[in-house]
Amino acid sequence: MFKKKSILLFVVMCVSLVLGGCNTMGGVGEDLKAAGGAIKDTAQKAKDKISK
Repeated sequence: MFKKKSILLFVVMCVSLVLGGCNTMGGVGEDLKAAGGAIKDTAQKAKDKISK
C-alpha cells in the first residue's frame, strides 16, 4: 500500500515539474522575443539617425 502511494506521489511530482517547466520555457521565449524586438527597433533608429 505504501509503495503504491509513493509511486503515485512520484508520478504526480514529475508531471507537475514537466508542466511547470513548459510554462517557464514559454515565458522565457516570450521575453527573448521581446528583447530581440527592442534591439531591432533600437538598431533601426540608430541607422535612421545616421542616414539623415
